[in-house]
Amino acid sequence: MRTQPLAQALSFFALRPAPGRLSFALRASLCMGVPVAAGVLGGRVDEGLMAMLGAFTALYGGGRPYAYRAIMLALIAAGFALAVGIGVAASRSHVTAILSVSAIAMAATYLCLVLETGPPGAYLFVLACAVGTAMPAGMHPLAVAALVLAGGAFSWAAHMAGALFNPRGPEKLAVLRAAKATGAFVRAVGTTAQDRARHAAATSLHEAWSALVTWQPWLARDTDTVGRLRAVNRDLHHVFAEAAGRASRGETMPAGSVEDVREVARRIRNLRNEPQPPHQPYPLGRLRATEALRESLRAGSSVVVVVARVGIAAVVAGSVATTMGLEHVYWSIAAAVLVLHYGHDRRRTLERAVQRLVGTWIGLALAAPILYWHPQGLWLAAAVMVLQFVIEMLVVRNYAVGVVFITAIALLMATAAHPSVDVAQELLARGIDTALGCAVAIVVFTMVRPHASARLRDQLARTLSALDAVLRRLRDGSATTPAGYVDRRALQHRLFLLGEAFDAGAAGTLDERREADVIWPDVASLQRLAYDTLSLCWRMERGEAVAGELDRLDGERRQLQGDAS
Repeated sequence: MRTQPLAQALSFFALRPAPGRLSFALRASLCMGVPVAAGVLGGRVDEGLMAMLGAFTALYGGGRPYAYRAIMLALIAAGFALAVGIGVAASRSHVTAILSVSAIAMAATYLCLVLETGPPGAYLFVLACAVGTAMPAGMHPLAVAALVLAGGAFSWAAHMAGALFNPRGPEKLAVLRAAKATGAFVRAVGTTAQDRARHAAATSLHEAWSALVTWQPWLARDTDTVGRLRAVNRDLHHVFAEAAGRASRGETMPAGSVEDVREVARRIRNLRNEPQPPHQPYPLGRLRATEALRESLRAGSSVVVVVARVGIAAVVAGSVATTMGLEHVYWSIAAAVLVLHYGHDRRRTLERAVQRLVGTWIGLALAAPILYWHPQGLWLAAAVMVLQFVIEMLVVRNYAVGVVFITAIALLMATAAHPSVDVAQELLARGIDTALGCAVAIVVFTMVRPHASARLRDQLARTLSALDAVLRRLRDGSATTPAGYVDRRALQHRLFLLGEAFDAGAAGTLDERREADVIWPDVASLQRLAYDTLSLCWRMERGEAVAGELDRLDGERRQLQGDAS
């Protein structure tokens, strides 16, 4: 028992596996270092550092198909230029600076959550705007924005370079990951791990369909590589549907099922041998942008709550830091936004705050010798590249460890253009500002938080309604029509939201955890019933008779609806 605290402390810094990060980390470090090097060689280090803010563009869009990525990264680069320009324009007073950064924080959080940009999300837009408010007086907003846009343009080109060598690489990788997750589920059928493996496989297949359908231009044809991948992924989903059905009935998988998945993986690697698939409707993956924006504005949307928290925390953190006379007000704002902008549940929000705080204070020890060294010239560019590479290799493995190096590069960027700096004062200021921002974030999260149980019950009702729609499609035979696929996507979407709502309740207050425990049997039954229903849709596509199975599902649905009410 005495070793338990030590074990927990060590687990706090444990590294999780994160394959495939090397190329991303190399690209990110290159994009961050080149603008600095260009500034050094041109005799304008300050301008190179400004352009480096646009290089944050390189941290987005990983895994997205190149056609979609091109548009996404262009908008992100423009967003960074706009955010920094607004920050510079608002830097004349503390009031306008705080209000501008808060507005950017709310807008960026809303768009990043709704459009699912993924990490690092809204945080870097807030940081870019906040840095703009701290730039020396006399800088013209348009000139600074142009430099930031130039850095973003370089990152765009670097991020798109892979399209020249492997134009469909992201789509192939998405389907390969789905095959791996489906194989794990097939092996887990009949074991205690089958529910978790089923969810992981469903999520991976959902990601694959997003890459093959949602994130494709409207002109993507069934006769090109994407069409072949769609056909292969359809066969993979049939394997998943059979496994899900057998898991629900308590049966085991037949011999050779794992080999069937391996065969699908081999087909992905040899697409040239795949026949041209016939034209047919396909699962739709994620909600499209317009649908996601509409969904986010519905009553009870968690996105609106997260945006409100971020805005309040930014204003409060900035106001308190200004009142205290802190020099780097934007560090407090950035720390508060960082803790809140993902919309995590109570446990993960507290965990993120602790990780940020502990990682920052440990990072000060790493930053100290770097700041005393005060690298100049190309050594500055090299230091930025090395730190950024390490960050990208570590941050997804363990955020707290990543923050150690994030702190070092942030302080290096903040002091690089200053010939003399009080290192001890900068280190202390960073630690105090981060602690203030994290504390404000926790207080705001606690005060602005709808009851998790109400959210869970709402998602339970919405998922039941989506289930009814798909069951009606099965009854009238329209589950394989384009309209049927829309209803099937809605049910899959609701399943993910239901899982998130339950996790939020299970990580909530004592009362919320108790209520989540009470509701859990209904949640588990509904998840199983929904997966069985979606599996039945796939079986219908294969021409199987489903009438008897449909009667059973209808009966279970009526019983569940009665229990939930």
